[in-house]
Amino acid sequence: MWDRLKIIVVFALLGCLGQTWANYSEEESIPQTPVEFSAKVFTHNDAKFLALNYKNFPHWHTYWKNPGDAGLPIKANFKLDSKDLNLEELEWPAPKRFIEKGDILAFGYEGDYSLFFKLPENVKNGALEIHSTWLVCKHICIPGEKKLNWNLNDGLLKEKNDKLVVDDSELTRRIEALPKIKDMPADLDLVLAKDNKSTSPMLHLFYTLNDVAQQDIVKNINVLTPFPQEPFAFKREKLFKDKKNNVYARYNIEWDGEYMDPEVPLPSDGKFTSPYKLRFLYTDPKTKEVSVVEKIFTSISLDQADKLDSFFALVTEFSTQDTTPSAGTSALDQNQEQSAKTEVPSFIYYLLFAFIGGFILNFMPCVLPVISLKLFGLIKHSNESRLSILKHNVFYSLGVLFSFFVLVMAVLGLKAAGTSVGWGFQLQSPTFVALMLIVIFTMALNLFGLFEFKTPGGSKLGNVEIRNTFTGDFLSGVLATILSTPCSAPFLGTALTFAFTSGPIYIISIFMMIGLGLAFPFLLTGFFPSLISFLPRPGAWMEHLKKFLGLTLILTSVWLLDVFAALVDSSFSVIKMNTALALIFFMFYMWKNMSKKKAYQIPFIAATIALLVSALVVENKIESVEGQSAIVTEKRTSGLDWQEWSQAKMTSHQESKELTFVDFTAKWCFTCKVNEKLVIDTQGFRDLVAKKNVKLLLADWTRRDEKIGSWLKANGMVGVPAYFVINSKGELINLGETITLKEIDQALN
Repeated sequence: MWDRLKIIVVFALLGCLGQTWANYSEEESIPQTPVEFSAKVFTHNDAKFLALNYKNFPHWHTYWKNPGDAGLPIKANFKLDSKDLNLEELEWPAPKRFIEKGDILAFGYEGDYSLFFKLPENVKNGALEIHSTWLVCKHICIPGEKKLNWNLNDGLLKEKNDKLVVDDSELTRRIEALPKIKDMPADLDLVLAKDNKSTSPMLHLFYTLNDVAQQDIVKNINVLTPFPQEPFAFKREKLFKDKKNNVYARYNIEWDGEYMDPEVPLPSDGKFTSPYKLRFLYTDPKTKEVSVVEKIFTSISLDQADKLDSFFALVTEFSTQDTTPSAGTSALDQNQEQSAKTEVPSFIYYLLFAFIGGFILNFMPCVLPVISLKLFGLIKHSNESRLSILKHNVFYSLGVLFSFFVLVMAVLGLKAAGTSVGWGFQLQSPTFVALMLIVIFTMALNLFGLFEFKTPGGSKLGNVEIRNTFTGDFLSGVLATILSTPCSAPFLGTALTFAFTSGPIYIISIFMMIGLGLAFPFLLTGFFPSLISFLPRPGAWMEHLKKFLGLTLILTSVWLLDVFAALVDSSFSVIKMNTALALIFFMFYMWKNMSKKKAYQIPFIAATIALLVSALVVENKIESVEGQSAIVTEKRTSGLDWQEWSQAKMTSHQESKELTFVDFTAKWCFTCKVNEKLVIDTQGFRDLVAKKNVKLLLADWTRRDEKIGSWLKANGMVGVPAYFVINSKGELINLGETITLKEIDQALN
């Protein structure tokens, strides 16, 4: 029976992994080199230009300056003899329009293309460093970068890149095809109007294409493609036609001025404080030529939108998006794509990182109380048969995997609803934290002997003997999963970043592999019980150990109460939660020492529920007396001038090249607390800040914040802790999830 069960479990696990791999294969492989990159200096019209050449793997795309609904534009930075070099940038090539999975609009590039920079006459010799970064996407998105360290010799690059060579004639063709600035066509009339029906600040841009029919519109590219311009957040261009085949267009525009620092409200009188110049790529339906056009707006119409809305209700919307697969793929490209499927996909490495990260979570401080309880259970059952021990560990592992499955379903649901989520997102909910606090506190009372409950350390429910504790094992797995999410671990951040920027099958695969890593030690000891033979035999000492484990759960409850206090607006909510915990204690105390009549328990239960509901029905918002994050206020008591993080402050420090340390943290983040204790709250850190005059920014992600979540995701992180440094060159350096004083000092230099 033992051998048979072992075989069944092994094949079940192999089946899960096989199904994951089968689903992955259906989604398509990841090429080993999604983007090839090279550079070349060439002469055009008696001027020297530096051409950055890119070649995307077939059907993979990178992003234009305005990436669309999601994505990141290509970036390039230059240094000459280790000093920053600013080069004049030419217009980028006209982008193509893509509709990605999930109906996500994107503007970007496929195939071969180049970005051009003008070389000044005085830049002729020296060590040239070229650093380019990009995000390349198909069914998933992968961040990429490459540095080229070449020598300029009399204005020419001495070394050449043999992998991607573009001759001068092709570069000439590409540079001459770049969009050129032209006057706004006389027959293209733009009207910017306020949406009076929307509850949030919203604008509309209307325009008419005179003497243009539907068949004249170029496919897979907008008529007007907007350049990025705060605070205008352009959504999608919509095209309409009337019965005479005339074409009309409308853009919905969200006004993001309320998110700027300082806030820029939408003018109620329709007049801007200062004019805005909006730039567009204009694709001429008649000549098919793409050019750059501009228009300065000093005001918006306050009533035109209502009038035009009634007109647009009478015309028919149409699309110019080509839904067929990309044409023009050469036989060579097809062979490259086929060969990529035979390469070892990098997805395997992300799965391995997820497994290792999950395994390491067993040793993180947030999980130790529950892991200790599970070890306690293993000791208690060590005299049982090998089959019984395996069952206990399999049920614990099923609890872990089930919890990760529920967690990943919640992530997919929130992502589908357009919500930005990250690792540990459930601890941003005061309701969830309150329920966890009640469960952990109740388990602590159980370990102190106030009542008997079916857990890994007990085998009774009330006064009824229970033959096994498989349900307790399963619930321990659930609890271990929940408590693991405030912690991060080496390898875990890399795997999670890949998952949160990928499709559903990848998110599911990564999360389940983290769960398998978390459960792996107990699966291993289930199959090979001799691995825990070093643990002491059961005895009277276990009663003392139960009290110690109860103390660890009490400390966990104190931590959760602190998290709850940071999540609610009112101190009365914390008082009510404390009162509810006291009632729970007295309820079990009365049950053990005074009376077991249910009638005496009902008032305690009713009062506890009423207090919990009352504590949670509040406006959940972090505030301090100064209107800042509570963590920032608390941090300032250490004597350091911490400032609340904002994108505007980050940009300001980068532009002024001020040394800056940025801490992304949360009250519920256990790893953050460890880093603070070992590094940030030390005298060595304070001395470093004072010596180098380092600016300090703190982003508090205790509560869900779309700005923080989106910024972290855009910079390769999906949770906290996350640490960044701005050095004296204005460069943003990602320090990752764990830090040392030495690493911070080196990054600042």
